[in-house]
Amino acid sequence: MSIDYSQKIPNNVNLSDDRALQRALEHWQPAFLDWWRDMGPDGSHNFDVYLRTAVSVDPSGWAHFEHVKMPDYRWGIFLQPADPERKIHFGEHKGEAAWQDVPGEHRANLRRIIVTQGDTEPASVEQQRHLGLTAPSLYDLRNLFQVNVEEGRHLWAMVYLLHRYFGRDGREEAEALLERRSGDQDNPRILGAFNERTPDWLSFFMFTYFTDRDGKFQLCALAESGFDPLARTTRFMLTEEAHHMFVGESGVSRVIQRTCEVMRERGIEDPEQVRAAGVIDLETIQRYLNFHYSVTIDLFGADQSSNAATFYSAGLKGRFEEGKRADDHVLKGDAYRVLEVRDGRLGEREVPMLNALNEVLRDDYIKDSMGGVARWNKVIEKAGIPFRLTVPHKAFNRKIGTLANVHVSPQGELISEAEWKANERKWLATDEDRAFVASLMGRVVEPGKYANWIAPPAVGINRQPMDFEYVRFN
Repeated sequence: MSIDYSQKIPNNVNLSDDRALQRALEHWQPAFLDWWRDMGPDGSHNFDVYLRTAVSVDPSGWAHFEHVKMPDYRWGIFLQPADPERKIHFGEHKGEAAWQDVPGEHRANLRRIIVTQGDTEPASVEQQRHLGLTAPSLYDLRNLFQVNVEEGRHLWAMVYLLHRYFGRDGREEAEALLERRSGDQDNPRILGAFNERTPDWLSFFMFTYFTDRDGKFQLCALAESGFDPLARTTRFMLTEEAHHMFVGESGVSRVIQRTCEVMRERGIEDPEQVRAAGVIDLETIQRYLNFHYSVTIDLFGADQSSNAATFYSAGLKGRFEEGKRADDHVLKGDAYRVLEVRDGRLGEREVPMLNALNEVLRDDYIKDSMGGVARWNKVIEKAGIPFRLTVPHKAFNRKIGTLANVHVSPQGELISEAEWKANERKWLATDEDRAFVASLMGRVVEPGKYANWIAPPAVGINRQPMDFEYVRFN
């Protein structure tokens, strides 16, 4: 299903057949470009960047690569092809035809879901807008910019749904998506993790590994939706999202590889000696991991949620890989185990599964996250260094749900506030850690060269040579 790039707004939804919608989106487009100029990558507007652009929604040949100025990037509206036989396959509407329009009784909840997802997309661009000034290589600078333009494209995906299906309310919500700002005291982004700063490249790699992975799981759940335009939109977004997680996993892996190389070359293990050699010690990487992982698993929401039950039963939002699960996909009599503190101990209890669907999605995410951490450990193991990165317990450093006011160690032990305060600097990245990592950040722009603290990638983007000019500064 090819994309029409001859129009002002590229699309594969026959936008020109709906003149009122086309005019509304063309009215929104200048405000989006103003937002990009104000809040997009700092100082980058005249760079020619080697970007991929979607030319089809067929996964086997969907992307075209060329040097493009980012403000000229052709953001647009791309949905997977419709299946006229598609049925809703979970919840109380199971077996009914998928909805092509918004059912009146679900209008408010669907709008809320779309707005919340849409708000995360410009937020991450805002969080990352200064990173280009300290990129460790042209390869990494290009990857940052690719992630940024695709987050902008994902914003377009949600704005199309708001304009197309929600009338005046949708248009107002689309405008508000450009008015909120990450970290703003008066008008912040909706979700807490998207108001955190991304001040350095280790934070960026952790964010794209852990927090973009939350995006994967949320999009997978929405790709099951009985509202077919949302399902089709998010399925194509997942094609683009995969690269963002690759940037994170490979980025952290390259940081670890370089640290291990220096440790072996110099025969050092002490963190201070490792830092003195100009690379990031493994203990600091662990503290960054603990922070980004714990902040991200809060994004799944409270462990028990009546909203999650409503969204599922109504057919609005499914589970990860809903179709592969061997149950009735209605879940009325099913139970799930969630964590609680009882008699001074951390334990589990059974609750109705419908109310625990946030926890189900969080547990699926945790299993998926552990795979990348295991691959990072293989890099350390191959270097013969006796250190292993670990994923902290899911009750660690939580700020949402029943575990919000509970102090738990990374190993899952319930501890006192005094014990927490005594160990917090050992477990979570400190101001001193962040200042040290920031001290390593310096822009490297010579093709084929890399900052001392990160190893080169195994292969170039689109199989380009190692000294390829991914960004031309003009």
